[in-house]
Amino acid sequence: MEKRPIFDRGPSDREQFLALLAYVVRRFGWQVHAYCLMGNHFHLVLDTPGANLSDGMRYLKGEYAQWLNAVIGREGALFERRFWSRIALSEAYVIELARYVALNPVRAGLVRSPDEWMWSSYAATIGLEARPAFLSAGLLDVLGGGRSAHVRYAQFVGEAIGRPLSDEPYLAQ
Repeated sequence: MEKRPIFDRGPSDREQFLALLAYVVRRFGWQVHAYCLMGNHFHLVLDTPGANLSDGMRYLKGEYAQWLNAVIGREGALFERRFWSRIALSEAYVIELARYVALNPVRAGLVRSPDEWMWSSYAATIGLEARPAFLSAGLLDVLGGGRSAHVRYAQFVGEAIGRPLSDEPYLAQ
């Protein structure tokens, strides 16, 4: 397995991917609950009410690969295989998946805390920064909604790394 870097030229690669993701969310009617862009892969926790996951992923990955290939002057496949997917049959599992995604850069040793990784939805979900338009608030709704849902999610993620985060509610303006 090659594990070719797909976001290694600087912020513009990830910015382009997120802009394309925003377009795919609108076009395919997806609801993105969490995301994280790593160096050689990405994670999405999402709902696809239109049962169009394969079509959307084909478009997302294909358009990004074409863009990157054109920018760096290369040819061929960028992604080595089809995406991995699993159906979450409970809200508890969705929250667990979102925590896994948020902790990916921590477990990879890239940051100490998930809020330090600017290429994930975690900081927006806990209210440290504005939520991108394509990011659903559904994860917080599952946690009871309201101001305290930010705190509950931050504590839930923090417990997995043995460092519960602040009890103060985070609110992005």
